[in-house]
Amino acid sequence: MRRLLIAANWKMHLGRTDEALALVRRLRPPLGAVESVDVAICPPFTVLATLAEVLRNSRIGLGAQTMHWEDAGAHTGDVSPAMLDGLCDYVILGHSERREAAGPSSSDEAINRKVLAALGHGLTPIVCVGESAAQRDAGETHDFVGRQVGAALKGVGAEAAGRLVLAYEPIWAIGSGQPATPAEANRTIGLTVRGAVADGLGTAAAERVRILYGGSVKTENIAEFVRMPDIDGALVGGASLSPAFADLVKAAGTP
Repeated sequence: MRRLLIAANWKMHLGRTDEALALVRRLRPPLGAVESVDVAICPPFTVLATLAEVLRNSRIGLGAQTMHWEDAGAHTGDVSPAMLDGLCDYVILGHSERREAAGPSSSDEAINRKVLAALGHGLTPIVCVGESAAQRDAGETHDFVGRQVGAALKGVGAEAAGRLVLAYEPIWAIGSGQPATPAEANRTIGLTVRGAVADGLGTAAAERVRILYGGSVKTENIAEFVRMPDIDGALVGGASLSPAFADLVKAAGTP
């Protein structure tokens, strides 16, 4: 059985210490009580170290929103896996917002290097994949997303499958208020995303990899998504920025 994971991507929000601490202190008690769901919060880098202290010995995991693949170097503004090693548990890699804005540093090849570096430093990568509205309308979802998955996992061993997380985030659904239907998301995750993992790492490994859905997830629809057999949780954006995020996690963990 794959445990559910709900990961909160704060993006460029709540980056001040006072506001981040205020929310986490309200979230910690209710989230700690939901034992059937793993939870991770991925805040801006400015508050990562502070939240690491506050969340120490709690059931809430901590993640970074991106990283470079090198341990050190002349990379102004970047954060290395060595810096994150021991500070957090997860790192989001290849989010569509960064793939579109960051150029070569978020190419398929770069994402693959980051995945390997994250695993090498004991971090759990949350690797984002997803198609645009134009690609969806052209019937290219399966080929495009499958290529993204295959490229990200190049050189990854099957033994790492239990430490991998993938997130299918159709670009057309992010922030739109119009998510994919649970059936549509499950079909793409099962046939395309998990299928590509099976092609690269084998069927047994593919069954161990947790795959999340992301894109306009909220308290009102989370249960519908996680009831799907191939959806193992969610990567949540806007709905993770208030105390109501605890209600979303509870809804996910309610049979």
